[in-house]
Amino acid sequence: MKNLLSVLVLLILFSQCNVPVPSAAEAISTPVDTRTRMTKIAFGSCNDQNRDQKIWVDVVKSRPDLWIWLGDNIYADTEDMDVMAQKYKKQNSHPEYLALLASCPIVGIWDDHDYGVNDGDKNYPQKSASKQLMLDFLHVPKGAPQRTEGRAAYASYTFGPKDQQVKVILLDARYFRDELEKDRSSDQLYLPNTEGDLLGESQWQWLATELSSSKAKVHIIGCGIQFIPDQHNYEKWANFPKARKRFFDLLADIQPAKPVLISGDRHIAEMSKYQPAGLPYPVYELTCSGLTHVWGTKRPETNKHRVKDLIIERNFGLINIDWSTDEPQVGVEVRGLDEAVYLIEKLEY
Repeated sequence: MKNLLSVLVLLILFSQCNVPVPSAAEAISTPVDTRTRMTKIAFGSCNDQNRDQKIWVDVVKSRPDLWIWLGDNIYADTEDMDVMAQKYKKQNSHPEYLALLASCPIVGIWDDHDYGVNDGDKNYPQKSASKQLMLDFLHVPKGAPQRTEGRAAYASYTFGPKDQQVKVILLDARYFRDELEKDRSSDQLYLPNTEGDLLGESQWQWLATELSSSKAKVHIIGCGIQFIPDQHNYEKWANFPKARKRFFDLLADIQPAKPVLISGDRHIAEMSKYQPAGLPYPVYELTCSGLTHVWGTKRPETNKHRVKDLIIERNFGLINIDWSTDEPQVGVEVRGLDEAVYLIEKLEY
C-alpha cells in the first residue's frame, strides 16, 4: 500500500508540474547535456532525507535548466558506508525528488554532513569511499576525473553554444581542508586558522586553469560554505583568511566575466556583495540553504556585505540569465514553499 501511494503521489506531481511521467529507468536521472543554453539554474543545500520533501514541487514548477547541489545533500554523519548508502537510497525514494530527476540534469558538490562528519576536514578516514557514494548519487560517469583515487570532488561544466556559454565551477572545501581553529569558549565556534588552506594545491592550480582558459560570459562558482561573509563565527572561507585572500586575488588577476558565487550550509538565505581589490566590478554571492529545515529561532546576524534582508525560511535559489542582448543580464531569486518569492535582484557589473 505504501508503494502504491508513492506512485500515486509521483503521478500527481508530474501532472501538476506538466512533466511527462517517466518510466522507472528514465526517472533515475536526466543526462547532463553541455550543449544546452542556460537561462535558469536552480540550486540549494541542507536536505535531510528524513524530513518533508515538498519543496521539490516548487523547484520543479520553476522549470530550471539545471539543478546544483551545494552540500548536505543528505545527512549521513557516519563512517559506516553501508549506512551512508542507505541514506542516499532513501533520498532517491522520495517521489518529489524523483520529479526533479526526471525534469532537469543535476550536478553538485558536498559539504560536511554528506561528506560524513560535521565540520569535517581532510582527516575524515572514509573520504575516498564517501566520495564515490556521492558521485553515484549525482550519476557522475565512472570515468569522470573526480572519480580518480586521491582527487577531491571538484568539477566544472561549460554549458551552451559559442558566445552564450555559462561555466559552472564546483569547489571541494572538505577533501584537502586543514583543521579549523576552535574557539575554546564554545564547541560550535571557530577562530581564524591564519596559515590553513581549504582547497589543496592541486585544486588551486585546476581552478586557475579553469578560469583563465574560459570564454564563458557568466561564471557560477559554487562551494558548500560561504565565500564572502566574514563576521559570523561558524564555518566559512574567512576561517582560512590566507585561502580566502588567494581566492579573491585569483578573481582579480583573471577577471572572469560576471562571476556569481553560490553557497549553502547556513540554514538561511542571503545575498552578499563584495568588491575585491584589483577587480573592476563587484562579486555577488547567493547563499541558499534550508531545503528541508532552517533556524528554529529567528534571530539577527551581522553581515556587512549583505544586500537586503536575511531570509529564515525554507528556500532554494535561482540564477536567471537573459541572452536577448549582446551581454547577458544576470538576476537572482530566493524562492520557497508554495511559490513564495523572498528576493529578486538584478546583478550590476
